Amino acid sequence: MRQPSGEHAATEKDLEVAQLVRAAASGDPRAWDRLVERHVALLWHIALRHGLSEWDAADVVQTTWLRLLENIEDVREPARVASWLSTTAQRESLRHLAHHQKVVPSDDESTFDSQDRLQPPLDEALIAREQAATAQAAVATLPSTWRSLLELMTQDPPPSYEAISAELGVPIGSIGPTRGRCVRRLRAMVAM
Repeated sequence: MRQPSGEHAATEKDLEVAQLVRAAASGDPRAWDRLVERHVALLWHIALRHGLSEWDAADVVQTTWLRLLENIEDVREPARVASWLSTTAQRESLRHLAHHQKVVPSDDESTFDSQDRLQPPLDEALIAREQAATAQAAVATLPSTWRSLLELMTQDPPPSYEAISAELGVPIGSIGPTRGRCVRRLRAMVAM
């Protein structure tokens, strides 16, 4: 009897994994168990390779499985679920590391007696509020079409010139020059 070639065996394995993913997506608990059996060691390896503690690595592994549960129907290539899991475990490990680098436990209470270094100094906050109020007052003096144009152009993401033209009823060619006039007038008013 002839052994299947490496390519043929890989194809059979890919089909089997794809069937497991589809069955798990349909709610088959045995399919989930088989997926976990096949890939849990890989996830642990990735998490521990990032230098995480056993507890943190367990969190990463658990979160990775949760992400698969939440997104299993969106996995584009079910046969490559191992790659999807690896990428997700990698990202979760890095997210976990980044989160823990921000938190530094300390029993030194004097750390909390000084000003919060994450907040701007009080005078900077006051200046920023004053500048914002001045800018808002300047914008309020602009013609209504100009204000509407500025509001549209400061959206995230900004609409296209075609959409702005349609909404404001102005020619596309006038949008850029009008924006320039708005900015020049605002700069002059704020500099006063």
